[in-house]
Amino acid sequence: MRRRDFLKAGAVVAAASALISPAASAAEETAGSVKRYTEIGKTGLKMSDISCGCGGLPSASLVLRAIDKGINYFDTAPDYGKSESYIGEAMKSIKRDKVIIASKFCTPMPYPGHLPVGSTKEQYIASVDGSLSRMKTDYLDFVFVHAIGEVDKDKDKELKRLLDENMLAAYQSLKKAGKVKFLAVSSHGPSNMEDLLLAAVNSGHYDMIMPAFNFMKFPKCPDVLKEAKKKGVGVVAMKTMAGAKDMNLDFKGADFAQSTFKWTLKHPEVNGLVVTMKSVADIDKYLPASGQQYTSADERILNQYASAYGSSYCRTGCGLCEGVCANGVEIAASLRYQMYFKDYGMEKRAMTSYAMLNNKADVCLTCKNTACTGACPYGLPVAQMLQETHQTLTFNV
Repeated sequence: MRRRDFLKAGAVVAAASALISPAASAAEETAGSVKRYTEIGKTGLKMSDISCGCGGLPSASLVLRAIDKGINYFDTAPDYGKSESYIGEAMKSIKRDKVIIASKFCTPMPYPGHLPVGSTKEQYIASVDGSLSRMKTDYLDFVFVHAIGEVDKDKDKELKRLLDENMLAAYQSLKKAGKVKFLAVSSHGPSNMEDLLLAAVNSGHYDMIMPAFNFMKFPKCPDVLKEAKKKGVGVVAMKTMAGAKDMNLDFKGADFAQSTFKWTLKHPEVNGLVVTMKSVADIDKYLPASGQQYTSADERILNQYASAYGSSYCRTGCGLCEGVCANGVEIAASLRYQMYFKDYGMEKRAMTSYAMLNNKADVCLTCKNTACTGACPYGLPVAQMLQETHQTLTFNV
């Protein structure tokens, strides 16, 4: 992507944002609010069934608006831009026990800033202390080992990160000091998501898991969720919209996002979900699904979406194509960042994170081997998608 085009796109987004009045319109005032709260495992904490993912959080005022609408769970991280600082501003106006705050063992660098295996106990503690300082709070309700299955394709190496002795020792010290209540782990793949989350559930160390979970992927995930429920481990879902590519479909007045939420929440093991909220419009669009039943109309919407996008949506927990790439391209991560750019509107985060990959898709521009395409069980044109990804996420100077 050319730098001038990227800057022009950013200017358009900024101009559009400036037109949004801080005063709520009549339509906003009558929009939906949270209708259901569910206990997270056996923690005793009850979360709004549709909650705020803060990866694209634009301001403290949006946090306050979300709380006004009944949202009480906020998922953030040190590497989510200014997200923690905005939450800190909002905390000046709310009572701490009215919200559930989750953050990550991360550094405040461009995503991904996950602390690697070998980090010291002191580094884990410093990560949490930094989050507490930015968010103007004395404690986190949850601290996450974040994105397990992303840092390394080797399951044994990621198991070491999941059960790192220094991390567990740091967590116990933080819990004893009253700085953290519960330990959690998240995963959106691309490697070994179900196996790693099941290991977390069975380890006895984790109070909650956060899987990528939607109607188009992860066939083994329900088994993990059932085991979590059996052991009293909470489940909060993410990536529920399967790429959020509904902009070109006509659902005749129905809402695709709301249908995906109702599909996710119909599973009794799922306590709630988090979805990125970057505007008041997002809040008002998503919350009408709160507390609602999944219907045959929702089923038709999801079937229509799957028919339109099933052969272009990368199931990032799959990873079957990566094993055949002779160049070791990080295919799933690359395509996920492309999704962030094209479908989620997270252009800067997508380009920055892609630039940090060790094995990018630049080699795909001249590669004649299409084994990656042939290995995709969903029929995606993987080779072509990788070429487009590199061209989109790389500045052409």
